[in-house]
Order: sequence, then structure tokens, then C-alpha cells
Amino acid sequence: MDFSITGSVKPPQRKFPFLMLKEIYEQPEAVRNTIEQHFDPKVGSVRLDKFPFTLDQIKTLRHVIIAASGSSRHAGLCGKFMIEELAGVPVDVEYASEYGYRQPLKQDGALLVAITQSGETADTIAAQRIAAENGIKTLSISNVLGSTIAREADANVFTYAGTEFAVPATKSFTTQLTALYMFALFLSAGKQALDLDQIRERMLMISQVPSLLSGAMEKLDRQAEAIARLFHKDESFIFLGRGVHYPVALEGALKLKEISYVNAEGYPTGELRHGTTALIDERFPMVAIMTRDANSPESMLRYEKSLYVLNEVRKYSRRQVLLISDEDAGIRELTDAQFFSFPRMDELLLPILEIVPLQLLAYHIAVMNGLDVDHPRNLEKAVTVDG
Repeated sequence: MDFSITGSVKPPQRKFPFLMLKEIYEQPEAVRNTIEQHFDPKVGSVRLDKFPFTLDQIKTLRHVIIAASGSSRHAGLCGKFMIEELAGVPVDVEYASEYGYRQPLKQDGALLVAITQSGETADTIAAQRIAAENGIKTLSISNVLGSTIAREADANVFTYAGTEFAVPATKSFTTQLTALYMFALFLSAGKQALDLDQIRERMLMISQVPSLLSGAMEKLDRQAEAIARLFHKDESFIFLGRGVHYPVALEGALKLKEISYVNAEGYPTGELRHGTTALIDERFPMVAIMTRDANSPESMLRYEKSLYVLNEVRKYSRRQVLLISDEDAGIRELTDAQFFSFPRMDELLLPILEIVPLQLLAYHIAVMNGLDVDHPRNLEKAVTVDG
């Protein structure tokens, strides 16, 4: 089975007005580089940079704790779905700033995964250290080979995003998602939750993501700019997603907050009716992730439940931006909604695609409001003091 990635995924040779936009366009190449670094062509499976357990010990792994902050935590929330579904290992996702300053329970067969782009995030380093002090093995996912968190961890999975200069996380986030998916495949092999043919099939699917992203980037950029013209004066948004798409809603909301200074909140779709619907009037904008896998009964059930919520919201406001699947002709009949659409894909891989138009939407809203997206006020690239 051929896992080579065909076609160019390099960003266009043009002058970008902001580093953030340039780095959004660099995501296909960054994702491809991360895949290639962790694919073992000899056996058609996944390799990690370093892993703390033997094969026999992987079989006894009973619990994964993910500790991270900000965008990295949102990636970790997606990773929870990936690891639990593919490898069958329970996962808890912790705020690093909380986990690092309490006494964790001592656990046999546990692994802490610390995620940080820079490898120098103080809260995440503290979380990793407290785990190690309590006898828990640690694995870091970071973008910097010589970083503190990488040196101190028992094991590493590096992302290969290249340097990210703009403060907002873009290619670091998508490469973290990529690394987490491949880590989940690695565990699934060790736990024998998937056989080699199933792993190769999923490797083939993820190998297609960079070219899909690259081919869609210009179109998504144009669509995001057009949609931004309709929404850039709004001062509050709700982002909705269900299952693995909920963390994407959180990340989309965070991008809008940090570079546009707009109040934006992410919710699990089914939770909207538990109080938050009171905020919605005829002018209120909502971004909803409505993608689906038509071959998966579970995915279709989640979609139907989400569609019900969407129709309820539309009784009060019809200002929606919807992320949908290409084959979903029915939802396109909502002619007053705005759409981004995606090809059929393994549902666990869709977040890598879905976040890109949300990054672009936040970017264009900020630019239309005259803001410096590379250097949002009060923010730093790496939070190197604890809190």
C-alpha cells in the first residue's frame, strides 16, 4: 500500500499581509511533515520518537491523562476521542494549570501526555513534573526538540510544524491533532484494538489530508472573507459542535476571541438548550459544525440530534455559519445560512480540516476591524510563568 503524498502542499509563493495567514497556508505541508516523520514504511505502521513502555507494558496501559492549556488542550480533547475510539484506553483531559498544582492519585498503568507547542509552557511543565514525582510515566507532544518538556519527559512525539511566529496557534494546532491521531493508532496496534490492515487503511486516509487541505485552501479563504463581511460587526458568537467536533468549536471560538476581541463561546451542541438559548435573538450569530459520516450510524445519530437543535435555534435567529459534508444536500436547502463544506473523511480526522475555515474566518473578521492579528493585545506566544 502506497502512503506517499502526491501533489504539492507548499504554500503559494506570494506576499502575505500577516504571518498568521502565511502560517495558515503552511498547514498542509506541516501536517504532511508530521505524518512522514511518524510513519514506518517497513511495516506500514506508526513509530514514535520515543516511547516509555515495552510492547507488554502497552497491553497493561489502563489510563491516559492529557494535560495542556489553551489551543493545546483543545487538541487534547480531540485526542481523547481518538484514543478512546481507536485504542480503547480511557482518557481524562486536564487543564495543566489545575493538574500541576494538586496531588494526583497514584496509578499503575497510567501515562500522562503533556501537550505544548513551545515546550516551555510553565503550567504544562509543572503538570508533567507532578506526574513524574508520583510515579506516572510521561510523554510530551511539542514542536521544539530541545525544549524543557521534551528533555524531562520519558518519551516524545514531536510535531513538525516549523517555527510559528504569529501568536495565535494555527499550524501547531493541526499538527498536534495529526500527532494525536497517529499516537492513537500506535496505541491501537500495541493494544491489538486494530489489526495491521485497519491501521494501514487509516494511515492511507490521513495521508490524503494534506493534499485535501492544500487543494481547498484558496476556496476556503475566499469563502471566509465573504462570510466575514456579513459578520465582522457582531460582538458575540456561539460555536457549536458535538463529539470530536466540540473541541473544534472551542478552538474556533478561541481564535475569534484572541485576535478579534469578540466575545465567543464554544458549547457542545446538545447543551445549548440548557440556558444559553436565552441569549439568542434575531441578530445573534452562530457557527455550527454539522459534518457527518453517512456510513456511521453513530455519526448519523449525532447529526440528527444536532439538526434538531439547529432547527430550534432558527426559530429565533437565521444567522448561521455551517460546516457541512459535501454530500449533505438537504442542509443546503437552508438558503439563508452560510456554508463551508468538506469531503467524506474519517470523522476523527475531520477536525484537521474543520478548523482551517474557522481560523480564516477569525482572521478576516479581525483584519476587517483593523486589528493586528499577529500580535493580539495582552497575549504572548508562550506562557512561561505559572499561574
